[in-house]
Amino acid sequence: MDPMTAMAASGLRSRMESLDLVANNVANASTGGYKADREFYSLYVSPEAADAGQIATMPVIERPWIDLAQGVIQPTGNALDLALSGKGFFTVQSPGGPLYTRNGSFHLAADGTLATADGYPVSGAGGAVLRLQASGKIEVSGDGTVSQNGQAVGQLHVVDFPGAAGLAKQGNNYFRSAGASPAPAADAGTTVVQGKLEASNTGTAESAVRLINIMRQFEMLQKAASTALDMSKQAVEQVAKV
Repeated sequence: MDPMTAMAASGLRSRMESLDLVANNVANASTGGYKADREFYSLYVSPEAADAGQIATMPVIERPWIDLAQGVIQPTGNALDLALSGKGFFTVQSPGGPLYTRNGSFHLAADGTLATADGYPVSGAGGAVLRLQASGKIEVSGDGTVSQNGQAVGQLHVVDFPGAAGLAKQGNNYFRSAGASPAPAADAGTTVVQGKLEASNTGTAESAVRLINIMRQFEMLQKAASTALDMSKQAVEQVAKV
């Protein structure tokens, strides 16, 4: 494969990966607490080309990254809907270990356990689950302290990570630790807001613009690959004539 065709093919592949990221963002534009995936482009230089002192770069997505920017906090009026203003994540208990989420759409399970929509118990300070009565006024303070009928029940375990590099997505609303240790989110000035939910930080208008740009780039790369193929074909035909 000639260098021009190879570079065009590499560019087409990276744009297809970008298209997958944008499509997933658009699909989760209405998912509470969803954090958008972004891409970081780089140029790949083959070891053989580097050793030979030649320039042979390929455009690739070096790594996707998670945009942890705050989403818009919207009121719901539900006492069990919680949002985080600032950095951090709610901690929940899954069968595979602790998970972290920004989606505070919680409910009471049959046994009174505060749980996510998927049934994962919400962790309190020290790892204990929070259990509430089916009736009675529930109040959640800014530091995550949960009270019912004026009596403190426990405190939400809200944590933060140094950066997105220490997290890996699991599903659309959860994260798991990728080797980093969580720290108390209170140190970053995070507050818990009751009766509200954080919306997805995916901008539909922005995603539409990105989608159009990706498609235009894809078409240009297709034309480049087609041009390279025509040039190779003409070269073969000219050699055959000689």
